[in-house]
Amino acid sequence: MHNNILLIDDDAKLGDLLSDYFMQFNFVLTCVQNPLQALSLLSHSTYDFIILDVMLPEMDGFETLKMIRTKYDTPVIMLTARGDTTDRIVGLELGADDYLPKPFEPRELVARINRIVKRARMPVTRANLATFTDISIDFDKGLVALNDEEIILSASEFDILSILARQPEKVFTRDDLFDALKGHDWDAFNRSIDVTISRLRQKLHDNPKKPRFIKTIFGRGYQFIAQLVE
Repeated sequence: MHNNILLIDDDAKLGDLLSDYFMQFNFVLTCVQNPLQALSLLSHSTYDFIILDVMLPEMDGFETLKMIRTKYDTPVIMLTARGDTTDRIVGLELGADDYLPKPFEPRELVARINRIVKRARMPVTRANLATFTDISIDFDKGLVALNDEEIILSASEFDILSILARQPEKVFTRDDLFDALKGHDWDAFNRSIDVTISRLRQKLHDNPKKPRFIKTIFGRGYQFIAQLVE
């Protein structure tokens, strides 16, 4: 099985380099330099992964990611020229699954892609479908429905929700979540888990002060509190 990957970056040389390098890993790379062209491709083609640069012509990577996340849950790695922590946090808030500062080693990029894709395709060993009050989660298909209406989550958002929902009432510390999210290199700054949970709450319309789904246990971590429907 090969992975179809979309690279959105205006650096044509980088596209040529990665295209040649990815061939040995059975990755098929489509390179586009214009984000509007990329959005057009996404409307009629399926990709297993997206590599998205922050600095782009006409529309930056953050705006492009916003538009991608309105329709697609395809995993996204963002490339940041400065490796700025602010850029990383903004990317995570908008739905990126990982980030990689430029310049980078292509082998590291491949490793990050493989970890995330492997986790997304990992067979589910527990109940495939769980229905709670106001929310249902299909762990096998990666689908979430809120009051019977499907919502689009990024891979990282779905992963965190799955970890919490598989063990309702258990309090997960940030370290617990870091350990479970082995495909993400988030140890570099502690806010990443909090940012992703904040974004997840927004999509679930879950008020942190009066939570229906994810409760903050101050000084400890997070807890999934929705009642399981038998």
